[in-house]
Amino acid sequence: MTSRFFRRAISWADYRAAIDLVPPPGVDAPEAEYNIPPGTHVPILRRAPEGEYAPRHAIQIAPAYWGLVPVWWKQPLSDKKFASFNARAEGVESSNVFSGAFRQNRCLVPASGFYVWSDGLPFAFAPAAGGWMCFAGLWSRAMIDGSEFDTFAIITCEPNLGVAGLANSMPVILAPKDYTRWLDTRERDPQALLKPCPSDALRAWPANPAVGNVRNQGEALLGE
Repeated sequence: MTSRFFRRAISWADYRAAIDLVPPPGVDAPEAEYNIPPGTHVPILRRAPEGEYAPRHAIQIAPAYWGLVPVWWKQPLSDKKFASFNARAEGVESSNVFSGAFRQNRCLVPASGFYVWSDGLPFAFAPAAGGWMCFAGLWSRAMIDGSEFDTFAIITCEPNLGVAGLANSMPVILAPKDYTRWLDTRERDPQALLKPCPSDALRAWPANPAVGNVRNQGEALLGE
């Protein structure tokens, strides 16, 4: 289960080196966050729907709430009792909660790493080569209390050998060459992308135990 991740500062130039992003005019790139839990708003990358700052179907960055609310949900958010911040790759195509977004609204979740817990202790995983990465995600726009509400989920898969000793799942980490393929809803076999990344693509280390208790106390939470 992916329940927390972190994102160092990523510049607009860094984003655009990886994907053809249209940044919002006059807005700085999102600040670093070192302890992102479900139930918070974070930036996602997606094909722009109608009425956004970017032309329709261009790749934009937008804030979304981590915990997908399907389009058919019409009740107050406080009445939602099912967890939907992760979507298991196995069965996502037939899930009542996630299947619509899987077909129509796929997104990328920029990150610098993620946390897992083993015997109550947190460990951080990050790209072995440094830099940042993108998790495969799904997003949805629901109408909550008369207002549009954008939400997302991270897709998880079986762990690779490096993660398996600590957790029973991990986020799907896409290769940069597959970013636009994942966003393309005409892609006939997106399920083929939902697999663990190679073990040697990640490095791991014990993180600061405070990760599980605080929202954000800066880079010291990484414990490097």
